[in-house]
Amino acid sequence: MEELQYRWLDTAWDGLQGVRARLPHALLIYGPPQIGKRELAEHFAQSLLCETPAPNGHPCGTCQACGWFSEGNHPDYRAILPEALQPADSEATGDAEEGEGGAKSKTPSKEIKIDQVRALDTFFSIGTHRGGAKVVLIYPADALNMASGNALLKTLEEPSAGTVFLLVTSHLDRLLPTIKSRAAKFAVAPPTPAAALTWLQEQGVRDPETALAEAGGAPLAAAAQADNEVNAALHATLLDALTGARAIDPVATAEKIDKAGNELVTLWLTQWVADLILYSSADKVRYHPRQIKAIEKLAATADLPGLFKLYRDLIAARRVAGHPLNARLVAEDLLIDYARVTHR
Repeated sequence: MEELQYRWLDTAWDGLQGVRARLPHALLIYGPPQIGKRELAEHFAQSLLCETPAPNGHPCGTCQACGWFSEGNHPDYRAILPEALQPADSEATGDAEEGEGGAKSKTPSKEIKIDQVRALDTFFSIGTHRGGAKVVLIYPADALNMASGNALLKTLEEPSAGTVFLLVTSHLDRLLPTIKSRAAKFAVAPPTPAAALTWLQEQGVRDPETALAEAGGAPLAAAAQADNEVNAALHATLLDALTGARAIDPVATAEKIDKAGNELVTLWLTQWVADLILYSSADKVRYHPRQIKAIEKLAATADLPGLFKLYRDLIAARRVAGHPLNARLVAEDLLIDYARVTHR
């Protein structure tokens, strides 16, 4: 029997067994990012295809179907992912960009494209190979663009018999309302701090308390950040600039952290501003316990309405962080606003 990789998902797994008794044709699995939702969905997909699942629903791991699934070639399973999340050896069809010497290089798309959804028509037109279900995993479901989302909607409205869609997202609000209305929702809770800390300690993460706090309670993000020394150093550089005794230099700081990219920079700034707002209203922080003294000092003189506006601007910036925007210019603009509202 194969068990879940992350034991904090056991409660969610038990909940899925209740859903399995009356399995809908589409199940929308959602919850905070970086807590293992994709792994949970993949495990559930394998169990639905397993020929001899255990009494608790876990796949046996030994039947032919489990063998196919583990090797990534089960004929009754499809995983629809953006090109950016597909294995490096798979074909990419991203937009070509000009590289050095005038050569064209392909940038993997972060969206699920309409052709990927339309390709399911062929998958559905063929009968099952083992007489069981057909399972389609879509991850992350919020990567569906308008065209691919509408194409999927047509399939969800008239699903093939025996087909199960597993849609996984960390951003329920970004899905088309019509897709959400045609799928049963299943919430996955984050692990308790104790469970997350125990796991991080087992992974050898140094200072797991700080790592978990900076990751917003998401253990997988905390472990990934701890493993990435370059990003850790860039984050430290940004925190030094935000908390230093000297006035922040938005241009110089943006240049120093440029390699982090828009997604990380906007995330880090959002977390920092959130802590300034939280301390101003409740005398506590969520993401930066080590910097609480600096946050206390900054919060005492910061423009609170300005902080709220900056927070809203940061949320908006995060929504387009995956677009090919100039990371340095985005960081400069945000840091200029930060310096203004904190009087630094």
